[in-house]
Amino acid sequence: MDVPPREITDPAALRALAHPLRQRILRALAEHGPATATALAARLEENTGATSYHLRQLAEHGFIEEAPELAKGKERWWRSPPKDLRYRLDKDQSPEMRELLEGLVAQHITEDIESFQRFRAERDHLGDWADAMPFSRGAIYATREELDAFCEDYLALLKRFQSTHAEGRPGTRRVLTRFIAFPAPGMNE
Repeated sequence: MDVPPREITDPAALRALAHPLRQRILRALAEHGPATATALAARLEENTGATSYHLRQLAEHGFIEEAPELAKGKERWWRSPPKDLRYRLDKDQSPEMRELLEGLVAQHITEDIESFQRFRAERDHLGDWADAMPFSRGAIYATREELDAFCEDYLALLKRFQSTHAEGRPGTRRVLTRFIAFPAPGMNE
Protein backbone atom coordinates (compact mmCIF):
# COMPACT_ATOMS: atom_id res chain seq x y z
CA MET A 1 0.00 0.00 0.00
CA ASP A 2 1.64 3.22 -1.15
CA VAL A 3 0.71 6.02 1.22
CA PRO A 4 1.37 9.58 0.10
CA PRO A 5 3.79 11.58 2.26
CA ARG A 6 2.30 13.85 4.90
CA GLU A 7 4.52 16.71 5.96
CA ILE A 8 3.80 17.83 9.50
CA THR A 9 3.77 21.63 9.49
CA ASP A 10 1.11 22.34 12.13
CA PRO A 11 2.51 22.93 15.63
CA ALA A 12 -0.64 21.45 17.24
CA ALA A 13 -0.28 18.21 15.25
CA LEU A 14 3.44 18.04 16.03
CA ARG A 15 2.77 18.71 19.72
CA ALA A 16 0.22 15.86 19.68
CA LEU A 17 2.71 13.55 18.00
CA ALA A 18 5.73 14.48 20.13
CA HIS A 19 4.18 13.66 23.50
CA PRO A 20 6.24 10.81 25.04
CA LEU A 21 3.24 8.65 26.04
CA ARG A 22 1.72 9.10 22.59
CA GLN A 23 4.99 7.94 21.05
CA ARG A 24 4.86 4.84 23.27
CA ILE A 25 1.24 4.23 22.20
CA LEU A 26 2.17 4.55 18.51
CA ARG A 27 5.09 2.16 18.98
CA ALA A 28 2.86 -0.39 20.80
CA LEU A 29 0.23 -0.23 18.04
CA ALA A 30 2.92 -0.66 15.37
CA GLU A 31 4.58 -3.58 17.16
CA HIS A 32 1.53 -5.42 18.48
CA GLY A 33 -1.35 -4.36 16.23
CA PRO A 34 -4.74 -2.90 17.11
CA ALA A 35 -5.65 -2.51 20.78
CA THR A 36 -8.12 -0.95 23.17
CA ALA A 37 -7.25 1.81 25.64
CA THR A 38 -7.49 -0.79 28.42
CA ALA A 39 -5.07 -3.20 26.72
CA LEU A 40 -2.63 -0.38 25.99
CA ALA A 41 -2.86 0.84 29.59
CA ALA A 42 -1.89 -2.63 30.83
CA ARG A 43 0.93 -3.01 28.30
CA LEU A 44 2.36 0.47 29.00
CA GLU A 45 1.67 0.42 32.75
CA GLU A 46 -0.50 3.52 32.54
CA ASN A 47 -4.08 4.14 33.59
CA THR A 48 -6.91 3.64 31.12
CA GLY A 49 -8.03 7.26 31.38
CA ALA A 50 -4.61 8.45 30.21
CA THR A 51 -4.37 6.02 27.30
CA SER A 52 -7.94 6.78 26.25
CA TYR A 53 -7.27 10.54 26.26
CA HIS A 54 -4.02 10.21 24.32
CA LEU A 55 -5.58 7.84 21.77
CA ARG A 56 -8.27 10.45 21.07
CA GLN A 57 -5.59 13.15 20.65
CA LEU A 58 -3.66 10.99 18.18
CA ALA A 59 -6.87 10.23 16.27
CA GLU A 60 -7.86 13.90 16.17
CA HIS A 61 -4.66 14.64 14.25
CA GLY A 62 -4.94 11.61 11.97
CA PHE A 63 -2.06 9.57 13.39
CA ILE A 64 -4.27 6.61 14.35
CA GLU A 65 -7.80 5.48 13.52
CA GLU A 66 -10.56 3.44 15.06
CA ALA A 67 -10.92 -0.21 14.08
CA PRO A 68 -14.71 -0.61 14.50
CA GLU A 69 -14.73 -4.10 12.97
CA LEU A 70 -12.87 -5.35 16.07
CA ALA A 71 -15.20 -3.74 18.62
CA LYS A 72 -17.55 -5.74 20.81
CA GLY A 73 -20.19 -3.68 22.60
CA LYS A 74 -18.89 -0.29 23.71
CA GLU A 75 -15.17 -1.06 23.50
CA ARG A 76 -13.15 1.02 21.05
CA TRP A 77 -10.24 -0.51 19.18
CA TRP A 78 -7.49 1.61 17.65
CA ARG A 79 -4.89 0.92 14.98
CA SER A 80 -1.98 2.73 13.45
CA PRO A 81 -2.60 2.82 9.70
CA PRO A 82 0.33 2.92 7.28
CA LYS A 83 1.74 6.43 7.08
CA ASP A 84 4.64 8.36 5.65
CA LEU A 85 5.20 11.23 8.06
CA ARG A 86 7.77 13.84 7.14
CA TYR A 87 9.17 16.68 9.18
CA ARG A 88 11.76 19.06 7.91
CA LEU A 89 13.97 21.17 10.09
CA ASP A 90 13.89 24.54 8.41
CA LYS A 91 15.64 27.72 9.46
CA ASP A 92 12.51 29.68 8.49
CA GLN A 93 10.20 27.75 10.82
CA SER A 94 8.85 29.27 13.96
CA PRO A 95 10.93 28.76 17.10
CA GLU A 96 8.11 26.57 18.46
CA MET A 97 8.19 24.22 15.44
CA ARG A 98 11.98 23.97 15.55
CA GLU A 99 11.93 23.18 19.27
CA LEU A 100 9.18 20.55 18.84
CA LEU A 101 10.94 18.93 15.88
CA GLU A 102 14.32 18.88 17.56
CA GLY A 103 12.73 17.33 20.65
CA LEU A 104 10.97 14.65 18.59
CA VAL A 105 14.14 13.78 16.67
CA ALA A 106 16.10 13.55 19.94
CA GLN A 107 13.36 11.32 21.39
CA HIS A 108 13.49 9.03 18.33
CA ILE A 109 17.29 8.76 18.44
CA THR A 110 17.16 7.92 22.16
CA GLU A 111 14.53 5.22 21.48
CA ASP A 112 16.64 3.82 18.64
CA ILE A 113 19.70 3.57 20.88
CA GLU A 114 17.61 1.86 23.57
CA SER A 115 16.22 -0.61 20.98
CA PHE A 116 19.74 -1.37 19.77
CA GLN A 117 20.90 -1.96 23.34
CA ARG A 118 17.96 -4.36 23.93
CA PHE A 119 18.89 -6.19 20.70
CA ARG A 120 22.47 -6.59 21.94
CA ALA A 121 21.25 -7.86 25.33
CA GLU A 122 18.95 -10.44 23.66
CA ARG A 123 21.31 -11.33 20.84
CA ASP A 124 22.46 -14.68 22.27
CA HIS A 125 18.84 -15.87 22.30
CA LEU A 126 17.99 -14.93 18.71
CA GLY A 127 19.27 -18.02 16.92
CA ASP A 128 19.84 -17.38 13.21
CA TRP A 129 18.83 -13.76 13.71
CA ALA A 130 21.69 -13.06 16.15
CA ASP A 131 24.00 -11.87 13.38
CA ALA A 132 21.38 -10.22 11.21
CA MET A 133 22.55 -6.66 11.45
CA PRO A 134 23.67 -5.22 8.15
CA PHE A 135 25.61 -2.07 8.92
CA SER A 136 27.16 0.50 6.69
CA ARG A 137 28.65 3.91 7.23
CA GLY A 138 29.55 6.19 4.43
CA ALA A 139 29.63 9.70 3.12
CA ILE A 140 28.66 11.29 -0.16
CA TYR A 141 29.22 14.68 -1.70
CA ALA A 142 25.86 16.02 -2.79
CA THR A 143 23.95 19.17 -3.47
CA ARG A 144 20.88 19.79 -1.32
CA GLU A 145 18.69 18.57 -4.22
CA GLU A 146 20.79 15.41 -4.63
CA LEU A 147 20.51 14.66 -0.92
CA ASP A 148 16.72 15.04 -1.14
CA ALA A 149 16.69 12.63 -4.12
CA PHE A 150 18.90 10.15 -2.23
CA CYS A 151 16.47 10.22 0.70
CA GLU A 152 13.45 9.75 -1.59
CA ASP A 153 15.14 6.72 -3.20
CA TYR A 154 15.72 5.21 0.24
CA LEU A 155 12.09 5.84 1.23
CA ALA A 156 10.86 4.28 -2.02
CA LEU A 157 12.90 1.14 -1.29
CA LEU A 158 11.59 1.02 2.28
CA LYS A 159 7.98 1.42 1.08
CA ARG A 160 8.47 -1.30 -1.53
CA PHE A 161 9.60 -3.75 1.14
CA GLN A 162 6.83 -2.66 3.52
CA SER A 163 4.16 -3.31 0.91
CA THR A 164 5.51 -6.61 -0.45
CA HIS A 165 6.85 -8.23 2.71
CA ALA A 166 3.81 -8.77 4.92
CA GLU A 167 3.80 -9.65 8.60
CA GLY A 168 3.06 -13.25 9.46
CA ARG A 169 4.97 -14.97 6.67
CA PRO A 170 6.97 -17.95 7.94
CA GLY A 171 10.49 -17.02 8.99
CA THR A 172 9.86 -13.28 9.16
CA ARG A 173 10.58 -10.88 12.00
CA ARG A 174 9.93 -7.20 12.45
CA VAL A 175 13.22 -5.52 11.49
CA LEU A 176 13.90 -1.94 12.54
CA THR A 177 15.41 0.15 9.77
CA ARG A 178 16.86 3.60 10.24
CA PHE A 179 18.30 6.22 7.93
CA ILE A 180 19.90 9.49 8.91
CA ALA A 181 21.89 11.92 6.83
CA PHE A 182 23.28 15.28 7.85
CA PRO A 183 26.01 17.66 6.73
CA ALA A 184 29.40 16.82 8.22
CA PRO A 185 30.08 19.24 11.07
CA GLY A 186 33.01 21.61 10.88
CA MET A 187 32.92 22.00 7.11
CA ASN A 188 32.03 25.31 5.49
CA GLU A 189 29.98 25.48 2.31
